[in-house]
Amino acid sequence: MRNIVVAAALLAVVSAVFGQQPQPQLASRDQAYRLQPSDVLEVEYVFTPEYNQVAAIEPDGTVRLKVVGPVKVAGLSLDEATAAITAKASVPLNHPELTLTLKEYVKPHFTVYGEVARPGIYDIHGKVTLLQAVAMSGGVKDISKQTKVLLVRQVNAEFASVKVMNTKFLSSEKGVQEDVTLQPNDMLIVPKNLLGKIEPYVRVASQGLTSLYGVQVFK
Repeated sequence: MRNIVVAAALLAVVSAVFGQQPQPQLASRDQAYRLQPSDVLEVEYVFTPEYNQVAAIEPDGTVRLKVVGPVKVAGLSLDEATAAITAKASVPLNHPELTLTLKEYVKPHFTVYGEVARPGIYDIHGKVTLLQAVAMSGGVKDISKQTKVLLVRQVNAEFASVKVMNTKFLSSEKGVQEDVTLQPNDMLIVPKNLLGKIEPYVRVASQGLTSLYGVQVFK
């Protein structure tokens, strides 16, 4: 029930007419992995191994370490997080040297909202297309608007692109070759009714499209 309410609210927001949005700088390909909440890090000090530890990144994006205290690491690459921890450790320690290892990470996934049989979060194993994602979520309901399915994809830390996909066409013999391959953190919104004006880019929350309820859209 909560999924349905949240999906309806999100659809209403995305459907609204947005103010003029600046053109975002698209993210480059082959970027380094960015740390996120629930990732688990191992910190090892060369000269002070008594401070070694394994710790998970908390929901607020920080990791709490011995001597160092909380360090904001969500959104950073492993090298950037190493530099941030080293800089903070330099206050209590003299020229610390440390290595940072990613022990566990959030599995690549996509989210399906709206008028499907089983809305929710699904892991990505290998290549998953938009039509396959709809099938994995149990297929669309009879009341769904198959010609106006939204594909929300984060392009950088601030913006997500919004594309309107016609799954009815993609399911045809001619359209199946145009089926889209999903990327980690993609979100599909299958609406019940025809949507209003859709802007090509929307702002997202600072934590990005990483959780079922983590998306916010601003005018």
